[in-house]
Amino acid sequence: MKKLLPLVAVPLFALTACGGGGTETTAGGPATADGSTSAAAGACAYTPSGQPSTVELPPADPTVSGEVPATLTIGADGSDHELGLELDAAAAPCTVNSFVSLAEQGYYDGTSCHRLTTQGIFVLQCGDPTGTGTGGPGYTIPDEFRDDMTYGLGTLAMANTGHADSGGSQFFIVYAGEDSQLPPQYTVFGQITEGLEELQGFAEQGTTDGSGDGTPAVEVTLESFTFPEA
Repeated sequence: MKKLLPLVAVPLFALTACGGGGTETTAGGPATADGSTSAAAGACAYTPSGQPSTVELPPADPTVSGEVPATLTIGADGSDHELGLELDAAAAPCTVNSFVSLAEQGYYDGTSCHRLTTQGIFVLQCGDPTGTGTGGPGYTIPDEFRDDMTYGLGTLAMANTGHADSGGSQFFIVYAGEDSQLPPQYTVFGQITEGLEELQGFAEQGTTDGSGDGTPAVEVTLESFTFPEA
């Protein structure tokens, strides 16, 4: 089934994604947050999900720290566009460690963002090589929730199935709105620092069927991630 983000008792859209046996949610109904990062530094538990995997597990000891700059090249409307990212490995070490590992292995290259929401919450959901909303890397990552997490413009956050520690590879970008008013149940791991305006232009074209939650009318493809030399 499609990965939706369940918004509990709220008439908004839920953002979900399947990491194994479920749909990963991006906005609205994962397990309760405990107000703190769930994994201590150097103790990232990446658990096989039962899905087929073509990638290696990330190292349990994070290989990055602090603020991690990156460039994401996307393809849309027949041309390439660059987005500047800043990943927050201090706040979400296990999440960023996994994200960087997948990006460096080329896991995201050539994948299309499969979901756009244009009502209530404004997010573009990406990171599923199957393009169905049910794919994942073959393992799950620990939640890294904080009570002070917010989902403002340009936020990068993980989708999950609504169960604890169920994120995988799917993530979402908040492309509009001052604050998407989501509960702190989706790990925030970074921010778009440059190029968001171009992404907003594509999102303004809406979905293929004109609904408030569906496939983007303008296909956005993740072409590649690059990281500065350490």
